[in-house]
Amino acid sequence: MSSAEPVAEKKPSADKKAAEPLLEVQGLTKHFVQRRGLLTRAEVLRAVDGVSFALFPGETLGLVGESGCGKSTLGRTVLRLYDPTAGRIRFEGKDITTLSQSALRPMRRHMQIIFQDPYSSLNPRMTVRDIVGEAIRIHELARTRSDEEQCVADLLKRVGLRPDQMSRYPHEFSGGQRQRIGIARALAVEPRFIVADEPVSALDVSIQAQIVNLLRDLQDELKIAYLFIAHDLKVVEYMSHRVAVMYLGRIVEIADSSRLYDGPKHPYTRALMSAIPIPEPGKKRLRILLEGDVPSPLNPPAGCTFHPRCSMAEKGLCDKTSPELRELADGHWVSCHLAE
Repeated sequence: MSSAEPVAEKKPSADKKAAEPLLEVQGLTKHFVQRRGLLTRAEVLRAVDGVSFALFPGETLGLVGESGCGKSTLGRTVLRLYDPTAGRIRFEGKDITTLSQSALRPMRRHMQIIFQDPYSSLNPRMTVRDIVGEAIRIHELARTRSDEEQCVADLLKRVGLRPDQMSRYPHEFSGGQRQRIGIARALAVEPRFIVADEPVSALDVSIQAQIVNLLRDLQDELKIAYLFIAHDLKVVEYMSHRVAVMYLGRIVEIADSSRLYDGPKHPYTRALMSAIPIPEPGKKRLRILLEGDVPSPLNPPAGCTFHPRCSMAEKGLCDKTSPELRELADGHWVSCHLAE
């Protein structure tokens, strides 16, 4: 955990022999209705548009894509922090899509989130003892105050902090230490699934390596499943068993990490992968530059949403018909008419 660079050991294998996936998402959609003024017509922002995937116990599914493509909204909708517009969410075999907040509450402890910004995600008026211990009290996981304090001390040690720091406030810690506190808070209720929403993007590079190594160590030890959202493609490759690529609210490609990085099929994925720097001096990668900006989710293009920026697009096909995810090889799914 203390090394500045992630080591390249083999990732632990996920338990895909389980009877059911830990999490199943089918056709998940989240739209937001927006009004620019009292007299203007309401507009629909298609943040997440028909996403489907499964996540197995102990597995990490990486989620990548440009800013604004719906990654964070997908993570929050899966956790029911946002109510879905359509689709289904099954957690441990139970449909939680329409559960009331009171019915969902007992399941909350098994589904947690680590936020992007360690500076704004911690209450500055609470000590570390109260921040980490709050969920323990809510879910009544400790019988006495002394037991709760011991739980907090154990959690701080587990994430690389000292128990004697629990009486301090968030402003007394560095960014990396604050993120460790956020991880301890997520672990406090013994979750089986965590959405890690850009957990290292606000940290220095050397600290990023420590945090991703910590997350991997915790997965080894506790068999937690992660939905790992990030922009850094090398971090995603290091962390993930499988990777899903999002574009304008949809998953356009999903495959095992090694298969996706070695042979991306979707033209958008190829463009993303071409941006990864090669660490060997003198070696260069063919850079694929995309024209234009990501279209607005308020007015997505007809047909394939990527076709206005795609050099492969065929008129009359890509601009008319939306492609479905199809399996090109074992476990390698692509949403593209022309991918082979």
